[in-house]
Amino acid sequence: MTPTISVLMPVKNTAPFLEECLDSILAQTETDWELLAIDDHSGDDSSGILEAYAAADTRIRTYPSDGTGIIEALRTAHNRSTGHLITRMDSDDVMGADKLAVLKGKLCGAGPGHVAVGQVDYFSDSELGEGYSNYAAWLNALTVEGRNFDDLYRECVIPSPCWMLYRDDLERCGGFRPDRYPEDYDLCFRLYANGLICIPCNDVIHRWRDYPTRTSRTDAHYADNSFLDIKLHYFLDVDYEGARPLVLWGAGRKGKHIAKQLSAASVRFAWLCNNPRKIGQKIHGQLLQNDDVAFTFAHPQFIVAVAGDEQQAPIVERLVNAQCSPGQDYFLFC
Repeated sequence: MTPTISVLMPVKNTAPFLEECLDSILAQTETDWELLAIDDHSGDDSSGILEAYAAADTRIRTYPSDGTGIIEALRTAHNRSTGHLITRMDSDDVMGADKLAVLKGKLCGAGPGHVAVGQVDYFSDSELGEGYSNYAAWLNALTVEGRNFDDLYRECVIPSPCWMLYRDDLERCGGFRPDRYPEDYDLCFRLYANGLICIPCNDVIHRWRDYPTRTSRTDAHYADNSFLDIKLHYFLDVDYEGARPLVLWGAGRKGKHIAKQLSAASVRFAWLCNNPRKIGQKIHGQLLQNDDVAFTFAHPQFIVAVAGDEQQAPIVERLVNAQCSPGQDYFLFC
């Protein structure tokens, strides 16, 4: 029996984009799917649009969310879904015509224990910021080789609306149960922690829309500190080796936030920087040391909290020259 796809789609005030989104789903070359479109208390005509499309095609089912927010909407969709394969869609985006076929083909070819990921193209009705273009290029470079988890601590490495999983694998990894935002980044870490393997993909199959009121731009759950907190949570839970010295490198805004969280969790660490005005000071009860002492510790793990490629590059070069391995000996929290 060919597996059926369940497409889970939270909807919140996306009426200006919703018809284009739904039309792109209806245009899929893969036709064996169901769409669970969950209205998260929209104040525009989103629910009316959903109801009209659902009346015209029985594969589309729409419900009000059982709660509030993206996580609750995803739970509502997942609880009502019946497919063997699960994927997510954003209601302001556009599927490439072969998106579901590509993801399904790759996932069924590789089997359970894998996650199918596709390449993405950011677009905007106004000028697209350089940061979004760079993010898409970085994501796609990882995806073409299936090495998304290599850079997991840098940024979210699986685009939230462009993955597919076996239902059993998703549920083994916790589904949408955790109340931890950003929910897409949290899912990435749980897939990684449970040993799932990303399948390489050369195809751009999803168009990711940017606009000023997009949730990821406006919701406090997606603020920078939320990303730092989730990185630290999973580092301590999955990759931290308590018998090894922990060294935090960087004393800017990110470094200070991480130091505060480590101190609050009673995790012992050394703190390094190259700023003469900070060296020798105590911040959050921790003495800042010159980064010249970085390799005097016995087999340490490093959290690098220095922002910007130009600032990171010399640190990474020193780590590599000291035979340190990414993902084992050092982690880029940037």
